[in-house]
Amino acid sequence: MAAKILRRGQGMLAVSLGCLLLAAVGCTGPRQWISNGFKVGPNYCPPSTPVAQGWIDADDERVIGDPVDAAAWWSNSFRDPVLNELVAEAYSQNLTLRQAGSRIMQARALRAIQIGELFPQQQTASADYSHNLTTGSGFDRHFSSWRGAFQLAWEIDFWGRYRRAVEAADADLDATMFDYGDVVVTLIADVASTYIEIRTLQKRLELVKLNVESQKQTYEITEIRFEGGESSDVDVQQAKSSYVQTAALVPQVEINLRQAQNRLCVLMGMPPENILDMLGEGDIPTVEPEIVLGIPAATLLQRPDVRRAERLVAAQSAFIGVAEADFYPRITLSGTVGRSANQFKDLFRSGSGFGSVGPSVDWNVLNYGRILNRVRFEDARFQELVYAYQQSVLNANLEAENAIVRFLKSQELLRLQLEAAEAADLTNKLITEKFVAGDQIDFNRVFGVQNTKTQQEVAAAAAKGEVAQGVVEIYRALGGGWPSPYLNTPPAVPAAPVDTPTDAEEIQVPAAELPPAAEPDLQNPLDQLEQ
Repeated sequence: MAAKILRRGQGMLAVSLGCLLLAAVGCTGPRQWISNGFKVGPNYCPPSTPVAQGWIDADDERVIGDPVDAAAWWSNSFRDPVLNELVAEAYSQNLTLRQAGSRIMQARALRAIQIGELFPQQQTASADYSHNLTTGSGFDRHFSSWRGAFQLAWEIDFWGRYRRAVEAADADLDATMFDYGDVVVTLIADVASTYIEIRTLQKRLELVKLNVESQKQTYEITEIRFEGGESSDVDVQQAKSSYVQTAALVPQVEINLRQAQNRLCVLMGMPPENILDMLGEGDIPTVEPEIVLGIPAATLLQRPDVRRAERLVAAQSAFIGVAEADFYPRITLSGTVGRSANQFKDLFRSGSGFGSVGPSVDWNVLNYGRILNRVRFEDARFQELVYAYQQSVLNANLEAENAIVRFLKSQELLRLQLEAAEAADLTNKLITEKFVAGDQIDFNRVFGVQNTKTQQEVAAAAAKGEVAQGVVEIYRALGGGWPSPYLNTPPAVPAAPVDTPTDAEEIQVPAAELPPAAEPDLQNPLDQLEQ
């Protein structure tokens, strides 16, 4: 018996020494294998990123380099209670966000599967019975066979194949979490942008209707004067043409307004419907001329889409180790225990048991370069994702700089458009007073001034909306809104029965009250644009 045990020990020792020898000739040397925590393949190190040291417009006094607090940027920037409510509803109902929540749960399940591979991979219980008939004579030709057994096979993670797979699953889970955050950032920015567009279109519609009414009065006065012989039919037709041309802007703006409403409804996870009653009256959001941006390295690298790209690189790094493990032999411990008898009553008696246990080694020795090229493939894929990560940082820098210049220059555009609109309004008042008083004025000048007034006021409204849109784009570029304690509803996940537990609680964001929002002031249309 002792001799058998000694021979078994010698066999196991030979297998272990052989494995260490193989490790010496593989891609990963013994020293690196030990320093990696007994895992082949590279240990992950985050790649360098090409991020700017400062903003292009950092010298502008409106650009503040203090750390950015973008958790509730939409509320702090616009202080609009309607917008706050829209963001909260979209966060709880948006279907794209629910898809992202589902992907998180998928990644969790895949990670749990990979962790399960660290334990015995095969655990099988079997039982069978057969009634047999044989040919011949002199013995019982009919006999039964009863058998029950339990088999177990455990591939020892000697080279770190399964641990690297768990590393990849961990990084993939992180990537799906940041993907969820990216959807949150995009959703909040889209809701705010669409809301600003709606408010801008409402103001444009209001201004156009006022000018339509003004030009209608001019047209009616022209008709009266024509009937009294004080003007020609040409003047009447020109007045009508100018009036109808301005009136034609109304349905165009209404089309855009309805389409913006429809987009907002879909963002909130509801069928398109008329939501103007829900939105109520409101002005184009007004923002401060300054913006807090921090520094690029401290803000852009925290964007969820950038962090997702980095996590994908980490996952791919682990896959290199998984592929490299195929160079080495697979060491498996397997065993079987069971009972067998011809009669069921004898199945549990002494002598009916059987069993076996022992190691086995499987090694793909003639792989014709397949394993090496698989490692090369995974490494090339790793390099691709590194470049994709670095490109995502550059894109983030690009989006931020574009948003900054849009915000700063749109303020200058708004100032100029307001001056033009005020001048056009004053000119229209002066020429209208003279026209109503019966002064002899060239009709081309009257109608030209009225059309210019409409164009300049609409342009001023659009310029004010552009300033607000610039703020939205800045916080979109900075990844604002994630993670945020100001979203007062849990993240959207697929609906489940009340009694069915889900993983939704694990990805909830802490709830908190939104900062107070100021009530909008209702003033004259042009005065509101000047705010």
